[in-house]
Amino acid sequence: MDNLGIPEIFVDILLGALKGGLATILLLLLGDFVSTFAYHVPEHVFGHFHCIVHHGKNRSFIHYAVLTRNPLVVLDGFLGAVPYFIFIPWLWQLSPGGTLLGLAFGEFHVVWRHVTALGWVTPQGVQWLCERLWLTTPERHWVHHENGNLAYGDIFTFYDQPAKRWLRWLRLVKRSYRQWRLSASSSVVSHSP
Repeated sequence: MDNLGIPEIFVDILLGALKGGLATILLLLLGDFVSTFAYHVPEHVFGHFHCIVHHGKNRSFIHYAVLTRNPLVVLDGFLGAVPYFIFIPWLWQLSPGGTLLGLAFGEFHVVWRHVTALGWVTPQGVQWLCERLWLTTPERHWVHHENGNLAYGDIFTFYDQPAKRWLRWLRLVKRSYRQWRLSASSSVVSHSP
Protein backbone atom coordinates (compact mmCIF):
# COMPACT_ATOMS: atom_id res chain seq x y z
CA MET A 1 0.00 0.00 0.00
CA ASP A 2 2.51 2.60 -1.16
CA ASN A 3 0.26 4.42 -3.65
CA LEU A 4 -1.87 6.77 -1.53
CA GLY A 5 -3.30 3.87 0.36
CA ILE A 6 -4.45 2.08 -2.80
CA PRO A 7 -3.46 -1.59 -2.89
CA GLU A 8 -0.78 -2.25 -5.49
CA ILE A 9 -2.90 -4.80 -7.33
CA PHE A 10 -5.51 -2.14 -8.09
CA VAL A 11 -2.82 0.23 -9.33
CA ASP A 12 -1.47 -2.53 -11.59
CA ILE A 13 -4.94 -3.30 -12.93
CA LEU A 14 -5.68 0.37 -13.54
CA LEU A 15 -2.34 0.96 -15.31
CA GLY A 16 -2.84 -2.18 -17.40
CA ALA A 17 -6.32 -1.04 -18.43
CA LEU A 18 -5.05 2.46 -19.30
CA LYS A 19 -2.15 1.06 -21.34
CA GLY A 20 -4.51 -1.38 -23.08
CA GLY A 21 -6.99 1.35 -23.92
CA LEU A 22 -4.21 3.61 -25.18
CA ALA A 23 -2.74 0.84 -27.37
CA THR A 24 -6.19 0.08 -28.82
CA ILE A 25 -6.98 3.70 -29.61
CA LEU A 26 -3.51 4.42 -31.01
CA LEU A 27 -3.64 1.37 -33.27
CA LEU A 28 -7.00 2.41 -34.69
CA LEU A 29 -6.11 6.09 -35.06
CA LEU A 30 -2.68 5.54 -36.58
CA GLY A 31 -3.73 2.58 -38.74
CA ASP A 32 -6.74 4.43 -40.16
CA PHE A 33 -4.61 7.55 -40.76
CA VAL A 34 -1.89 5.70 -42.68
CA SER A 35 -4.39 3.49 -44.50
CA THR A 36 -6.44 6.53 -45.59
CA PHE A 37 -3.60 8.86 -46.58
CA ALA A 38 -0.90 6.45 -47.77
CA TYR A 39 -3.04 3.76 -49.46
CA HIS A 40 -6.73 4.50 -49.93
CA VAL A 41 -6.69 8.08 -51.25
CA PRO A 42 -3.55 7.61 -53.44
CA GLU A 43 -5.08 4.44 -54.87
CA HIS A 44 -8.13 6.49 -55.96
CA VAL A 45 -5.81 8.85 -57.85
CA PHE A 46 -2.92 6.77 -59.16
CA GLY A 47 -4.23 3.22 -59.12
CA HIS A 48 -7.17 1.37 -60.49
CA PHE A 49 -6.88 -1.79 -58.45
CA HIS A 50 -8.80 -0.62 -55.35
CA CYS A 51 -11.47 1.09 -57.44
CA ILE A 52 -12.13 -2.01 -59.52
CA VAL A 53 -12.34 -4.26 -56.47
CA HIS A 54 -14.10 -1.91 -54.07
CA HIS A 55 -16.13 0.46 -56.25
CA GLY A 56 -16.93 -1.64 -59.32
CA LYS A 57 -20.53 -2.06 -60.45
CA ASN A 58 -20.59 -5.80 -59.78
CA ARG A 59 -19.24 -5.72 -56.25
CA SER A 60 -20.91 -6.73 -53.05
CA PHE A 61 -19.08 -7.53 -49.87
CA ILE A 62 -20.40 -11.07 -49.50
CA HIS A 63 -20.07 -11.94 -53.18
CA TYR A 64 -16.68 -10.34 -53.64
CA ALA A 65 -14.90 -10.98 -50.38
CA VAL A 66 -16.37 -14.24 -49.19
CA LEU A 67 -17.93 -16.30 -51.94
CA THR A 68 -15.63 -15.69 -54.91
CA ARG A 69 -12.39 -15.88 -52.91
CA ASN A 70 -11.03 -13.51 -55.52
CA PRO A 71 -7.30 -13.07 -54.76
CA LEU A 72 -7.50 -9.41 -55.79
CA VAL A 73 -10.03 -8.75 -53.05
CA VAL A 74 -7.80 -10.49 -50.52
CA LEU A 75 -4.83 -8.45 -51.76
CA ASP A 76 -6.79 -5.17 -51.54
CA GLY A 77 -7.87 -6.05 -48.01
CA PHE A 78 -4.32 -6.95 -47.05
CA LEU A 79 -2.94 -3.69 -48.47
CA GLY A 80 -5.55 -1.77 -46.51
CA ALA A 81 -4.59 -3.66 -43.34
CA VAL A 82 -0.79 -3.31 -43.60
CA PRO A 83 -0.88 0.19 -42.07
CA TYR A 84 -2.36 -1.33 -38.91
CA PHE A 85 0.19 -4.13 -38.83
CA ILE A 86 3.19 -1.80 -38.99
CA PHE A 87 2.36 -0.39 -35.55
CA ILE A 88 2.10 -3.77 -33.81
CA PRO A 89 5.77 -4.00 -32.70
CA TRP A 90 5.62 -0.65 -30.87
CA LEU A 91 2.13 -0.96 -29.44
CA TRP A 92 2.76 -4.55 -28.35
CA GLN A 93 5.40 -3.20 -25.96
CA LEU A 94 2.78 -0.89 -24.46
CA SER A 95 0.07 -3.55 -24.20
CA PRO A 96 -0.23 -6.88 -26.04
CA GLY A 97 -3.89 -7.17 -24.99
CA GLY A 98 -4.70 -3.64 -26.14
CA THR A 99 -2.96 -4.25 -29.45
CA LEU A 100 -4.95 -7.45 -30.01
CA LEU A 101 -8.16 -5.67 -29.02
CA GLY A 102 -7.41 -2.92 -31.55
CA LEU A 103 -6.82 -5.50 -34.29
CA ALA A 104 -10.04 -7.33 -33.35
CA PHE A 105 -12.06 -4.10 -33.34
CA GLY A 106 -10.53 -3.11 -36.69
CA GLU A 107 -11.48 -6.46 -38.22
CA PHE A 108 -14.98 -6.29 -36.73
CA HIS A 109 -15.37 -2.80 -38.19
CA VAL A 110 -14.27 -3.96 -41.67
CA VAL A 111 -17.04 -6.56 -41.69
CA TRP A 112 -19.63 -4.32 -39.99
CA ARG A 113 -19.17 -1.36 -42.33
CA HIS A 114 -19.97 -3.61 -45.31
CA VAL A 115 -23.26 -5.07 -44.02
CA THR A 116 -25.33 -2.43 -45.83
CA ALA A 117 -24.99 -4.61 -48.93
CA LEU A 118 -26.95 -7.24 -47.01
CA GLY A 119 -29.80 -4.85 -46.16
CA TRP A 120 -28.58 -3.99 -42.65
CA VAL A 121 -29.77 -0.71 -41.16
CA THR A 122 -27.85 0.66 -38.18
CA PRO A 123 -30.17 1.13 -35.17
CA GLN A 124 -30.82 4.78 -34.35
CA GLY A 125 -29.11 4.61 -30.94
CA VAL A 126 -25.96 3.06 -32.44
CA GLN A 127 -26.03 5.65 -35.24
CA TRP A 128 -26.25 8.46 -32.64
CA LEU A 129 -23.33 7.01 -30.64
CA CYS A 130 -21.16 6.50 -33.73
CA GLU A 131 -21.73 10.12 -34.81
CA ARG A 132 -20.54 11.36 -31.41
CA LEU A 133 -17.47 9.08 -31.49
CA TRP A 134 -16.68 9.95 -35.15
CA LEU A 135 -17.04 6.29 -36.14
CA THR A 136 -17.93 5.34 -39.69
CA THR A 137 -21.24 3.51 -39.92
CA PRO A 138 -22.20 1.05 -42.66
CA GLU A 139 -24.49 3.69 -44.20
CA ARG A 140 -21.70 6.28 -44.33
CA HIS A 141 -19.28 3.75 -45.81
CA TRP A 142 -21.88 2.82 -48.43
CA VAL A 143 -21.87 6.48 -49.52
CA HIS A 144 -18.17 5.99 -50.29
CA HIS A 145 -18.92 2.80 -52.25
CA GLU A 146 -21.41 4.73 -54.36
CA ASN A 147 -19.15 7.76 -54.85
CA GLY A 148 -15.41 7.33 -54.30
CA ASN A 149 -15.03 11.10 -53.80
CA LEU A 150 -17.06 11.10 -50.57
CA ALA A 151 -16.96 9.73 -47.02
CA TYR A 152 -13.28 8.93 -46.44
CA GLY A 153 -11.94 7.41 -43.24
CA ASP A 154 -12.48 3.68 -42.90
CA ILE A 155 -12.98 3.83 -39.15
CA PHE A 156 -12.99 7.53 -38.19
CA THR A 157 -15.10 10.14 -39.96
CA PHE A 158 -12.86 13.05 -38.93
CA TYR A 159 -10.34 11.94 -41.60
CA ASP A 160 -12.89 12.75 -44.33
CA GLN A 161 -12.18 16.48 -44.85
CA PRO A 162 -8.36 16.21 -44.77
CA ALA A 163 -8.61 13.18 -47.08
CA LYS A 164 -10.67 15.17 -49.58
CA ARG A 165 -8.04 17.93 -49.57
CA TRP A 166 -5.33 15.28 -50.03
CA LEU A 167 -7.36 13.77 -52.91
CA ARG A 168 -7.62 17.17 -54.66
CA TRP A 169 -3.91 17.86 -54.19
CA LEU A 170 -2.88 14.42 -55.51
CA ARG A 171 -5.13 14.88 -58.55
CA LEU A 172 -3.48 18.25 -59.18
CA VAL A 173 -0.05 16.58 -58.96
CA LYS A 174 -1.18 13.88 -61.40
CA ARG A 175 -2.55 16.46 -63.88
CA SER A 176 0.60 18.57 -63.60
CA TYR A 177 2.79 15.53 -64.19
CA ARG A 178 0.74 14.50 -67.24
CA GLN A 179 0.97 18.02 -68.67
CA TRP A 180 4.71 18.08 -68.04
CA ARG A 181 5.14 14.70 -69.79
CA LEU A 182 3.03 15.84 -72.74
CA SER A 183 5.01 19.06 -73.11
CA ALA A 184 8.30 17.18 -72.72
CA SER A 185 7.32 14.59 -75.34
CA SER A 186 6.03 17.22 -77.77
CA SER A 187 9.27 19.20 -77.47
CA VAL A 188 11.26 16.00 -78.23
CA VAL A 189 9.07 15.37 -81.29
CA SER A 190 9.40 18.97 -82.52
CA HIS A 191 13.19 18.84 -82.18
CA SER A 192 13.55 15.55 -84.04
CA PRO A 193 15.56 15.67 -87.30
